[in-house]
Amino acid sequence: MLKELPDSAAEPPSLSIESRIPLLRGHKVLLDADPAELHGVPTDRLNGAVKRNRQRFPEDFMFQLTRDEGRALEALRSQIATLKRGQHRKYPPYAFTEHGIAMLSSVLNSERAILVNIAIVRTFVRLRQILATHEELARQLEELRWKQNEQGQQIQ
Repeated sequence: MLKELPDSAAEPPSLSIESRIPLLRGHKVLLDADPAELHGVPTDRLNGAVKRNRQRFPEDFMFQLTRDEGRALEALRSQIATLKRGQHRKYPPYAFTEHGIAMLSSVLNSERAILVNIAIVRTFVRLRQILATHEELARQLEELRWKQNEQGQQIQ
């Protein structure tokens, strides 16, 4: 039976999972270094496991950033935290969508990998629910504005 992942392992103190999920090419994604850190493996090991199982990661599960996207994202992240020597990448990172993160559990075969993937997928689901709530509130607000305009015209 799987145990719950301790808070310190599910969300390292440096950043929560949600703050690591940017919107790229219209998808909420995690960059390869983040799931590697959360799983407790080096990024090159995670990428190696993915490359050995490339057929499990179609374009809607994972894509590699262009050099320009990689530079822009690195510049954005370096504003948040200063990179240490040796942290600059030779190649642009891979970006994993929610489905790609779920697929990682099939190539990283450990109890920690399963628990981390569950935590990450739950975060994606929570973000999707928050977005749906915001869209519903925006729709209701627009409906109220329309009714207010209509009533204003009737009063005039």
